[in-house]
Amino acid sequence: MKILAIDDEKLALEALVSAIRQSCPEAEIRSFRKSDELIRYAEKHHCDIAFLDIKMNGITGVEIAERLKKHNPHLNIIFVTGYDDYTGNAMELHASGYIMKPVTAEKVAQELNDLRYPVNDSDHVTLNVKCFGNFEVYLPDGDILRFERAKAKEVFAYLVYRQGASSTIKEIAARIFENEEYDLRHQMYLQKIISSMMKTLKQINAEHIITKAYNSISVNIEFIECDYYRAVNQDSHALSAYTGEFMAQYSWAEYMNGYLYRLANGKK
Repeated sequence: MKILAIDDEKLALEALVSAIRQSCPEAEIRSFRKSDELIRYAEKHHCDIAFLDIKMNGITGVEIAERLKKHNPHLNIIFVTGYDDYTGNAMELHASGYIMKPVTAEKVAQELNDLRYPVNDSDHVTLNVKCFGNFEVYLPDGDILRFERAKAKEVFAYLVYRQGASSTIKEIAARIFENEEYDLRHQMYLQKIISSMMKTLKQINAEHIITKAYNSISVNIEFIECDYYRAVNQDSHALSAYTGEFMAQYSWAEYMNGYLYRLANGKK
């Protein structure tokens, strides 16, 4: 479990972190006194929960939450406040919970036991996939996943593009070997590419993301955070992030731009 915590008052932050650590000693906790540092960290690393002080100098916890939610819609937000007014924008963000100061381990434990979005503490890795602009795959720590072969990355991109639907080897070949006749040579080469892709995923304990059956393969979207998936589900933050490019390095993905453009402009 990865937890963020912010309060611009040193003693208050120390008390918050101490309470979190007492209630959840196995958690990885990152604490901040400056909002820009927390936001930069959250944009590069997957996190499960954020404890945000509502009243800070120059920015509110609600404003921080809005920024964090754009990057991770399923982040559990727990507001920490010395005031009893939780109304307005804070309520609209569908926060997981609220804690009144002084913060105690008991209060923290109560909120952790009733999270809006359950935290998966298994060994299964969830990848953050960016499809707007160039296609990139990010590890939970924010690093880019490096594939051994460019074509292995392209096959993974096509499977993501398919949104969990199965594809045959021939269908994949038609995309990544455009304008080339499919034959035994292409079939054998594609099998090597898929093996390379699986090797890369296995190295990061993420082979569960791929589902294979006889002559078909797909991605398990349960373990993928993706701007494209959020956009097709009409998430307003994801749609606002679309600027006209989708998997820009792959020509076979071009026609999806028309569909995304219509969604982003309120048309179906």
